[in-house]
Amino acid sequence: MSRFATFAALHVPGDPVVLYNIWDVGSALAVVAAGAKALATGSHPVGDAQGFGDAHQVPIDYALENARRIVGAVELPVSVDFEGAYSPDPDEGAANVAALQATGAVGCNFEDQVIGGEGIHPLELQVRRIAAIRKAVGDDFFINARTDLLIKAKAIDDALIDEAIERGKAFADAGANGFFVPRIADPRHIVRVVREVPLPLNAIAFPGAPPKSAWAAAGVARISHGPFPHKALMAKLTEMARAAIG
Repeated sequence: MSRFATFAALHVPGDPVVLYNIWDVGSALAVVAAGAKALATGSHPVGDAQGFGDAHQVPIDYALENARRIVGAVELPVSVDFEGAYSPDPDEGAANVAALQATGAVGCNFEDQVIGGEGIHPLELQVRRIAAIRKAVGDDFFINARTDLLIKAKAIDDALIDEAIERGKAFADAGANGFFVPRIADPRHIVRVVREVPLPLNAIAFPGAPPKSAWAAAGVARISHGPFPHKALMAKLTEMARAAIG
């Protein structure tokens, strides 16, 4: 079975694959040693670890080389948080994702927020962007289509979930493999999305989020950890250094 097929098969509603997000080869090897079944980078920790910051501040050449080094160091499938593919233009973004695929990565996160601007891309444009990526990479690449609707909203209500579901359905029709909804937490909302969107749902663990068991019971298929492992590790490093320095 290919690494892509192995990765795709891990997305089981009710038995979610846990991706404890990494940022370099060292963190990848540490998470492999913990028993991970697959690996995924987080754009925020990759940027923070190298002093770039998030939101396309990591140069694309660095992002690609970092992915290539991680893939070459492990046997597990690796997905890369590729944010907005470094371009709002469908064809240019698709070419960038094809370059990512060439590193050996089996998939990527691809988001709909306007990076460097306000709000999220119109649905029609985002659908064209996803379709262009699918055409460029073929079938064996996991496009985890992310909507930032909930991140941008002041309150999460049923109407907002309706809008997220509309996006998820359209993303599926455009060729996405997964649906990533950061900030979704209420099991009632998760049940609706799982029932109505024909893609495995990715939720992100955060301080105060429901336990894995609650999300599994609601049908989540993938749980990411985003920037939180790196943040916790850096806080611990500061604490240790403070104790040593006195």
